[in-house]
Amino acid sequence: MLKIELKEGESIDRALKRYKRKYRKTQVLQNIKQREHYVKQSTQNREMIKKAAYRQKYELENEE
Repeated sequence: MLKIELKEGESIDRALKRYKRKYRKTQVLQNIKQREHYVKQSTQNREMIKKAAYRQKYELENEE
């Protein structure tokens, strides 16, 4: 369970923002969505390779 302590003089909105950021970093929601349906390992690997190639292409374009 995540705990956020309010710092002296900190607004509730700011603390809520810290809580949301911490929650996102734990990747709880992402894991739940992944477990909704089974994906074969070969399909998962293929998707990772596609994403890596896209990322590499994007980085090469930005270097120039």
